[in-house]
Amino acid sequence: MPALGSPRRLLGSLNCTPPATLPLTLAPNRTGPQCLEVSIPDGLFLSLGLVSLVENVLVVAAIAKNRNLHSPMYYFICCLAMSDLLVSVSNVLETAVMLLLEAGVLATRAAVVQQLDNVIDVLICSSMVSSLCFLGAIAVDRYISIFYALRYHSVVTLPRAWRIIAAIWVASILTSVLSITYYNHTVVLLCLVGFFIAMLALMAVLYVHMLARACQHARGIARLQKRQRPIHQGFGLKGAATLTILLGVVFLCWGPFFLHLSLIVLCPQHPTCGCIFKNFNLFLALIICNAIVDPLIYAFRSQELRKTLQEVLQCSW
Repeated sequence: MPALGSPRRLLGSLNCTPPATLPLTLAPNRTGPQCLEVSIPDGLFLSLGLVSLVENVLVVAAIAKNRNLHSPMYYFICCLAMSDLLVSVSNVLETAVMLLLEAGVLATRAAVVQQLDNVIDVLICSSMVSSLCFLGAIAVDRYISIFYALRYHSVVTLPRAWRIIAAIWVASILTSVLSITYYNHTVVLLCLVGFFIAMLALMAVLYVHMLARACQHARGIARLQKRQRPIHQGFGLKGAATLTILLGVVFLCWGPFFLHLSLIVLCPQHPTCGCIFKNFNLFLALIICNAIVDPLIYAFRSQELRKTLQEVLQCSW
């Protein structure tokens, strides 16, 4: 797909602004206010991608190694790690190819570069969609484990989990192919934005409901122990902090990118929106940061997984 003046080829058709020339500049807009442009060096893209790559490979390896982790919940976490892994691999591959082309080390025909660009676009788009889907799947899994604890193992079975995982991957690939093929249609951008809002709303509703149930349970325990105020407040604050981290990371890392897509539909020619378009690379970097943070939130908090991870690292040495 054509890159309409994008600083990076990947998803370049979604960005129609020239590259920033300085790491942080206030560039005067010809028709409006000054624009704050944040340029992300290629070296930073490579570094973030490699860190995410290592983290998520370790998560996948640990879950594959330990049979105690072969459960639906950990399979969803493993698939989230694989989605984040694809985000990292796609960005590292794209950055490496761009650097080689700019240095003249890699010489190839324009048609080949275009095809490679399309493949990378499909990879990154499908990994984004699948990553959000598995975040939602993890939230649903945790919700069922809390509100339907006695029926959990009959509701969330391994065959059913595998079918859900397969459906997510197939839907993600089809969505990415359609999105890249019809990238210049407004309805495609609106569907992607609507999908993000729906997943964010789903996660917010489920996690808030889980927090309310946990606080209610804590109040019941506190009444029995006649220490209602200290226990309830402490548990409520901890739960609220955890909820803020879960939803805040998703919103901060993914929100700017989907805001970018929204503004392309709402105000493609407005000077203020143009200022936001100039920071497209920053929005991609935030998505890679999310791929780094996900293992810390969903995987490394598990004691069993951390223990297995230590064994994996010891074997590698």
